[in-house]
Amino acid sequence: MMRSLPGSVLCIAALLASVCCERQGPRLYKETRAALYTVVSVTVSADNEASGQSALNAAFGEMERIAGLLNFYSDASEISRVNRQAGISPVAVSPETLEIIRKALTVAALTEGAFDVTVGPVVKLWDFKNAVIPDRPALIKALSTVGYRKILLDEAQGTVYLTQKGMQIDLGGILKGYAADRAVEVLRKNGISSGIVAVGGEVKAFGRRPGGEYWNVGIKNPRQKGPDDEILATVRLSEQAISTSGDYEKFFNKNGILYHHILDPRTGFPSPGCRSVTIVTRESALADALATGIFVLGPQRGLAVLEENDFDGVIVDEHGSIHVTAALKDSVRFQVGPN
Repeated sequence: MMRSLPGSVLCIAALLASVCCERQGPRLYKETRAALYTVVSVTVSADNEASGQSALNAAFGEMERIAGLLNFYSDASEISRVNRQAGISPVAVSPETLEIIRKALTVAALTEGAFDVTVGPVVKLWDFKNAVIPDRPALIKALSTVGYRKILLDEAQGTVYLTQKGMQIDLGGILKGYAADRAVEVLRKNGISSGIVAVGGEVKAFGRRPGGEYWNVGIKNPRQKGPDDEILATVRLSEQAISTSGDYEKFFNKNGILYHHILDPRTGFPSPGCRSVTIVTRESALADALATGIFVLGPQRGLAVLEENDFDGVIVDEHGSIHVTAALKDSVRFQVGPN
């Protein structure tokens, strides 16, 4: 297997020089913790260490709060309560839970169902650690519960209802991005006007670095051949988020076939056509979900959907060819070519 590094590792590496080199005026303060089942790094520009640390603590606290509400694996979370009542009754939830599900449904519609948070029962059947492919009867049964249109939101009552028994919402494909958005909101409320939040591979930048420069974030090369081509490209960001989904993140090879974790909700099998998809947009939650949905749609239809809806992205197809939306071409700098 090719060794996989979280996208945030590359992004954080790109920031290290700036964290060390700012000497005058506001300085960059950074903290990295384990949260949301991944590595989370927050960097802020602040006048002093006390104010910077206070804001960092508040941001991490908000992300932990959101994780508690939306944790698919915790029986005490709101999402688990919604899943237990599938096909039985609506469940009253917090405004945050309503908001993230609303965003997930928006992306599901934009991507023609390629992104679908009800795919959880199918995901559970795959064992990438032990290279286990689900058997056909179990897969067919799980697929019968999938369908984002079966999620009913009642905004007035503040409820979520899954209309079919056995359905499950798993927000893993949008949660990290949503947490990054919430962290930035909290940082701003704590007086921070510039910084960057990396939740796994989901990165949200706001403001500019001390000195007025853009934040530079790396995109991982999905088929790196050595240490010199680890980064495919860098992107300049300000008030934007970036997210990458790749077939190298979690996978196994069996009988000469690569099986990766980005599943097509319509088939239950890994989606062919792409090696990686990177999305750049203002909201991290949308970037997170779109990266998965566009990957599943494939390079041609995926690029068309991005252009039609004024989203920006970089798609590396299964042959190594690189496709970039028109508006992003001036902001992205490639380090290596297709391979």
